[in-house]
Amino acid sequence: MSLRRRIRLPYLLLTTALLGALLGSPPAAAAPTASSRAVPLRVATYNIHAGAGMDNVFGLDRQTAELRSLGADVIGLQEVDRRWGSRSEWRDLAGELAERLGMYVFFAPIYSLDPAEAGGPRAEYGVAVLSRYRIVSAENHEITRLSTQDPNPSPAPAPGFGEAVVRVKGRPVHVYVTHLDFRPDPAVRTAQVADTRRIMAEDRGPKILLGDFNAEPGAPELAPLWEELTDADPGAPTFPAQDPVKRIDYVAVSKGVAQVRRAWVPESVASDHRAVVADVVLRGR
Repeated sequence: MSLRRRIRLPYLLLTTALLGALLGSPPAAAAPTASSRAVPLRVATYNIHAGAGMDNVFGLDRQTAELRSLGADVIGLQEVDRRWGSRSEWRDLAGELAERLGMYVFFAPIYSLDPAEAGGPRAEYGVAVLSRYRIVSAENHEITRLSTQDPNPSPAPAPGFGEAVVRVKGRPVHVYVTHLDFRPDPAVRTAQVADTRRIMAEDRGPKILLGDFNAEPGAPELAPLWEELTDADPGAPTFPAQDPVKRIDYVAVSKGVAQVRRAWVPESVASDHRAVVADVVLRGR
């Protein structure tokens, strides 16, 4: 392009803009940005039973295959061992699954015990987030727990409520993964729900809560969660994996920011739980 043409083009654009302004023409519509478009996202939650299937046999290959088949962008995992013991062959399950699936990972230990031998790795057990999108920040929050490692436990704050902020097509999304108390008495779960709501209230923007709640949807202790969150009801039970009879695993999204298009529970006995998968849409702002 000649120098003369380089000068004329901006001059023409400027003249046209000035003429439009004088005549009162409406301005051209701005192109949609990443923050104004609806963004689809597939999320899942899966209690991996420390890598063992319904048969109690350790088998990370079959769980890898199951997770891959979900096609999820973000996955919350519960009952995750990291060099915890012989039941999972002293392996880092979250790290291995992330590597096999080509995903980013954040592991949030509930328990982190001193190594059996000096200089050895810590024995850890907790929850994790896997994400195809980059994790830009992460935090392991404390919520009320009744320790399984203490012979005489009392409710006390302990870690293991994981939060990862993932950047989805330019938009930060807060992803939380949790594993609530399993005991029949709902008192600890009631405290955990209160802690969860308090922590999530500190954040803005799209929020997704994934986890094993150890309670069915109508449980009174879960009711406060549904004031701010929408349960992506898959319409099927999740536990036990063989002939399941109750739904205790959840995908929930923040109201007004995200919506659920569909949710389902794939049939599998690769763990003692079945996964929950949901296609959600992050609404434009």
